[in-house]
Amino acid sequence: MSTKKSKSQAMKTLEDIIGGPLKIGDLLRSIRLADELSLAEFSKKLGITISHLCDIEKGRKTVSPQRAARFAKILGRSREQFVRLALQQMIHDAGLKMRVVIEPLAHGA
Repeated sequence: MSTKKSKSQAMKTLEDIIGGPLKIGDLLRSIRLADELSLAEFSKKLGITISHLCDIEKGRKTVSPQRAARFAKILGRSREQFVRLALQQMIHDAGLKMRVVIEPLAHGA
């Protein structure tokens, strides 16, 4: 099975578990719980307040693409995935029926 296919299967599984499209807050919460970190520990790692992290996890606050990329770097995760989820939530919150696809630019482009 290709990496791309296994990633989409992982996304589908997560979406089945949470009962809808995966949002950046869901992803952050999943990572925090998998790493067995408290809200306080994880928010400190990300450089944000506990209340801000809680609001992101609950979907009350959005994350900018720039902040999503920074979170990905801090956590050693896919920048493209984090940015895609941040943008997708913005599109969803605007009531648009569109899906975001992210591709990194080739070097020198």
